[in-house]
Amino acid sequence: MVYPTIAFGLFAAVTLAFALGVVLARDVFHAALLLGGALTSVAVHYVMLRAEFIAAMQILVYVGGVLILVTFAVMLTRSETDTEVSSA
Repeated sequence: MVYPTIAFGLFAAVTLAFALGVVLARDVFHAALLLGGALTSVAVHYVMLRAEFIAAMQILVYVGGVLILVTFAVMLTRSETDTEVSSA
């Protein structure tokens, strides 16, 4: 009975670390990647609760759909002057 509690605590810490990274990231693209990690770790919580269908929908809809849309939006709206200024 101790192993599920340890696994839950580990994945809760991973989820909180990714969520904190989303908030504190300076680059929007890095924040989107960290959001993908946070949403994936939430799917792991669903698997631990034996809700595999909800976990699969979490991966397909949020990580596969919304995150890719956000990533493309960031990549398409970023101008070349923004990248030059941020790298200096």
